[in-house]
Amino acid sequence: MSQDHSLNLKNSHEDPAKATMEGKNKFLGLWFFLGGETVLFASFFATYLSLRESTAGGPTSQELFGLELVFIMTVLLLTSSLTSVYAIYHMKNNNFKKMQLWFGITALLGIAFLACEIYEFAHYIIEYEFTFRSSAFGSAFYTLVGFHGGHVVFGLSWLISLMVRNAKRGLSLYNAPKYNTFAIYWHFIDVVWVFIFTVVYLMGMVS
Repeated sequence: MSQDHSLNLKNSHEDPAKATMEGKNKFLGLWFFLGGETVLFASFFATYLSLRESTAGGPTSQELFGLELVFIMTVLLLTSSLTSVYAIYHMKNNNFKKMQLWFGITALLGIAFLACEIYEFAHYIIEYEFTFRSSAFGSAFYTLVGFHGGHVVFGLSWLISLMVRNAKRGLSLYNAPKYNTFAIYWHFIDVVWVFIFTVVYLMGMVS
């Protein structure tokens, strides 16, 4: 392993066959996991669509939602997906430092997204007394959006642990697939948010 922590497959003393199989297993396991998560999110979307008019006399989506904050959140999360692409690009070009840099930017954008979401929820609760128990609409909204937020927290924990654990190790045949599977998971989170932005917020403001 060179001093710049580059991934040098030709000079690696690790077992390439074992590492390749491990990478394939992680990749396959991730897709099974994302398949289950897709079904679960689809159920939450269906529940939300069926309950979004059940406000029990409380605030409606038109009264609650504003495009400015949600647009900022969308830009933050989609930009974080782009920075993760840059990180994987540098990983494939054996540049560990730049990969870590771009993944660090990805983490910061994800944290900013979470901060905006926490502010959004606090605003609804304080200004409108719109809570999980306010109505069926409230329960469906917080379950769907909050569940996605939980996935963001999980993704950030995963990324930060990868970066810290491998900071002094550099890239190897064993940890490179872990960074790659994280990037796929992060793209999944972004795709789900695009649906939330469209179905929950845009449709909610015009319906």
